Amino acid sequence: MDKWQGNERRKGQGFWVVAFQWFSLIGWLLFTAALIISFYAAPEEEYGITRYKGIYIRDYWVSPLTDYLYWLLWATAAFSILTIVLSRVKSRRKTDNRYYNMVLLLIICLAWIFYIAKHAYWI
Repeated sequence: MDKWQGNERRKGQGFWVVAFQWFSLIGWLLFTAALIISFYAAPEEEYGITRYKGIYIRDYWVSPLTDYLYWLLWATAAFSILTIVLSRVKSRRKTDNRYYNMVLLLIICLAWIFYIAKHAYWI
């Protein structure tokens, strides 16, 4: 199929393009916040030197932080789904962005949600 040769009616970036960019940015910022929270919520690693010195190591998930992390990951997944669905509905041209980064973010968030549910809640 040949490329369309008519006049381009779009004048700059439309509202939805800017909205998708903001949804994507908010989703990745939430994911970054989840990474920071998980650092403090996850159990600590036990190394040989800590065992030798008799240093106490926390081997459980911190409950309030884990709850925040769990809901933050669900919010990130919701932003990903919202961006994916709306971009499918509003993007009609082949040259429109497909937002593969949001698909990747959704897959990572869902895998992380199931990991936390298995190790922190279903023990």
